[in-house]
Amino acid sequence: MTAYKLNLGDTVEDADTGRIGRVMGFEGSYVQVRPVGGGREWDARPENLQPVTDADALSSAVAVANARSRGEWL
Repeated sequence: MTAYKLNLGDTVEDADTGRIGRVMGFEGSYVQVRPVGGGREWDARPENLQPVTDADALSSAVAVANARSRGEWL
């Protein structure tokens, strides 16, 4: 994987979990990532994060919104 410099607000995919989220902060050797549609942050290893396209980010946000409208939680 090519080295990628992470910035606050970047939309990324965590290759370890398959989840898409936004970079919210940095803590030690971890990056805090929050799901695009909101929710609980998780700690990710920077080497497992890769940028995603706007289309992928939008698709993830729509999936979360749809799940919420059905009373589910992703």
